[in-house]
Parts: sequence; structure tokens; C-alpha cells
Amino acid sequence: MSLSTGHRTASASPTAGPAGRRGAVRRAVPDDIPELVRLRALLFEDRGGDYFSPAATPGDWRHDLAAVLAAKLASKSVRVLVVDGDRGLAACAIGTVEHWFPGPHNRNGRVGHVIGVVTDPAYRRRGHSRAIMRALLDWFREQGASRVDLYASDDGAPLYRALGFADHPDPALYRRP
Repeated sequence: MSLSTGHRTASASPTAGPAGRRGAVRRAVPDDIPELVRLRALLFEDRGGDYFSPAATPGDWRHDLAAVLAAKLASKSVRVLVVDGDRGLAACAIGTVEHWFPGPHNRNGRVGHVIGVVTDPAYRRRGHSRAIMRALLDWFREQGASRVDLYASDDGAPLYRALGFADHPDPALYRRP
């Protein structure tokens, strides 16, 4: 399900740094990469199916993900937010801002994307994803994003709708080359 919003909510800005207060949203740091990879793998396991877990995937995508995360953590157009658990990360999400071509529906062309909101099963139903999403929405506003898009699972859709997301007017399609 593809959702989009222009809605913004206020919350405290996340702090940067390793292992902060449990339950507090903070920016990811390089030491978090192994845990970010673990959580992203959980996301794909939960989603299942041929699209998210293709049978014939050459190489180890986790290594590739770790390399991309290492390169992107310092990027001004990417924000990776996390919540610490007792041993490792409890939750994470990635936000990106791209500059697309302006139009009447997107005057400045800046579009935010929420990627991979995931909470470890042991930490679900505690508000971690909501806190991360509020902090990401603040960051998108600071970046001048005129719209924020995401793909929602059936389980995640109620949270995103509560934060102001609605069905996107353009249907999402995909093609593998």
C-alpha cells in the first residue's frame, strides 16, 4: 500500500550518539550498522513472498546493505533513526529526501521517503515506531519536503494513517530488469 502525507507533527529532535537512553529516538551511528542490518532482515522475513525473499539471490545482500548504510549515515539527504533496546536496537527507520521536478502538486520538488520502519518483535506495541515517525516527519519538514511517501504493511497502515498519511493518488507499479 502506497501512502503519502503533507502532515507534520512536533516532537523533540533526536540526538546523535551511540546507545542513548532506552526508548529515546536518536540518530544512528556507524556502530549501529550490524543491528540495522539485523532489523532490516527481520522486516523482509516478516513480509515474505517472492518479492521480499526471492529464491535465487546471488551474494549476500546484508554485506551490500552494510556498505550502503556506512556511506549514507553522514549524508545530508538521509536520516537513519533508532531506539535502543536492552541488548541492541529495538527499532529503526530510514528517511530520505530527493529533489524531483517541481509541478503544481509539488512546487519545490522535494519529496521525502520513509524506508524500512521496523521494530524487533520483543519491543513491539511500545510506541517506538510512532516516536521514530514523528521525529522523521520533523526532519522532513526541516528539509523542506513538500510530500512524504511510504509503502505500508497492513500492520503499519493504522499508525501511518493516524500520523496523517493517506492513499497515494498514483498507483505503485514495479518491474525487475
